[in-house]
Amino acid sequence: MFGRNEDMNRILLTLAIVGSLFAAGCKDKGPVDHAGRGLAHAGKGEYDKAVSEFTKALETDSASEIVYSNRGLAYYHKGEYDRAISDHSKAIGLNPRYAEAHYNRGNAYAIKGEFDKAIADFGKALEIHPTFADAYYNRGVTYEHKGQYDEAISDYTKAIEIDQTHTGAYCNRGVVYGRKGQYDQALSDWNKAIEINPLVAEAYINRAVVRFGRAEYDKAWADVNKAQSLGAQLPADFLKKLREASGREG
Repeated sequence: MFGRNEDMNRILLTLAIVGSLFAAGCKDKGPVDHAGRGLAHAGKGEYDKAVSEFTKALETDSASEIVYSNRGLAYYHKGEYDRAISDHSKAIGLNPRYAEAHYNRGNAYAIKGEFDKAIADFGKALEIHPTFADAYYNRGVTYEHKGQYDEAISDYTKAIEIDQTHTGAYCNRGVVYGRKGQYDQALSDWNKAIEINPLVAEAYINRAVVRFGRAEYDKAWADVNKAQSLGAQLPADFLKKLREASGREG
């Protein structure tokens, strides 16, 4: 039976870890601002060119934790996670209290599946910068991947306390509540996520799954249709079960 908790949990969607912003440092006093050029290329998604410019900046200037971290972010966006980790580590070596470098390295560890290292880095970023909402959020995502749901809920809640418009934290906390069978809390969080940002398709999909499990088929279809209008693809087996249970096609 698709409506059982384990099947509902299989469909619930968690939003991914959020990325980082490139940091602007002081402009080069020389005729060519390679660090600035790197930022410009990164802003346009030209990460190969960004890496080249950041490398030139590091070759011509004194070592800068900001430039190392920015090059690390460019490597991250290129999918070169080991190089990203290396550059963020160099940034941390130059400035151990550079919270963004710990955070960025945590993101690279997380995407590699090295969750304990990621959690440690997010924790260090929060020790330095206690109101870093995205660090709480990303640590929550990482705890969720490890199945540590209580810790994930705690971190998502901290992110919301800092930033009451953090849609991802509401959406993901709802998922964890759903996995724990606390569906009223889950629905409340997805409702809030949709109130903040009506374009978050995952919130509609997750809400549809729970409404299907409660035999609220019209409401489930309303959420399905909204998610599809936002371009989301729903699991075919879920749609098949919903059609069979509701006696309608959409």
